[in-house]
Amino acid sequence: MGRLDNKIALITGGNSGIGEATAKLFAKEGATVVITARREAELQRVCDEIRAEGGICDYVPGDIRVTAEVDNVAAKTVETYGRIDILVNNAGIPDRHMPAVKLTDELAEDVINTDLLGVIRMCRAVLPHMEAAGKGSIVNISSIGGVYACAGASYSAAKAGVLALTKNLAIQYFARGIRVNSVSPGSTDTPLFNPAMLEAADKEMIEITAQHHLYNYDHMLSPMEQAYAILFLASDEASGINGENLTVDYGGRL
Repeated sequence: MGRLDNKIALITGGNSGIGEATAKLFAKEGATVVITARREAELQRVCDEIRAEGGICDYVPGDIRVTAEVDNVAAKTVETYGRIDILVNNAGIPDRHMPAVKLTDELAEDVINTDLLGVIRMCRAVLPHMEAAGKGSIVNISSIGGVYACAGASYSAAKAGVLALTKNLAIQYFARGIRVNSVSPGSTDTPLFNPAMLEAADKEMIEITAQHHLYNYDHMLSPMEQAYAILFLASDEASGINGENLTVDYGGRL
């Protein structure tokens, strides 16, 4: 307990899955947590559950695909709490394992706009505040799809972009006291892996990628297992780690 005492943490996609688990864990570790996502009712639910356990939580609804809404989330957080010490870029959507030849422009654009450009927008909004404070920790959530290209075409490309962005920002800001790292989850029991999503996924592409990476949908990792990895990189315990990616997939490439 207390690993994030007196920290202000902003978490995107904090209303479900890995983002929700991270928000609850951060609050237990002493952080004041601000969560953002599109579904306000779910944001309220998560905040209520955190407060019921004695944590401090607030929410600002926002769509990371919309620059004005991203800027509002950052501005409201700073207006209320004075700073942002930690940013976790967790929000994202899947592309149903669509191979390039089956990928529509609409799906590709939505995935890239959310999973990559959304991260860029949020970093762009938060970094000036961290720079002014002379410190900060950003944890971007990529995927094994970004590391091993074992997902759909647009998702793999977007998540690989997140890895490159992480290293680029680490280079830019390390001398200003800001660390930027990433976590790449493997198969995790979240809404992104619900039965409806798996049913809509391209089966041939799943079979192809499974030859190169171990998928175990019967024994997936829990959101909290991912949250603990995020906590470590966000905390001062990882003060010497910058520009790195931590793959959390239970050894799927061993």
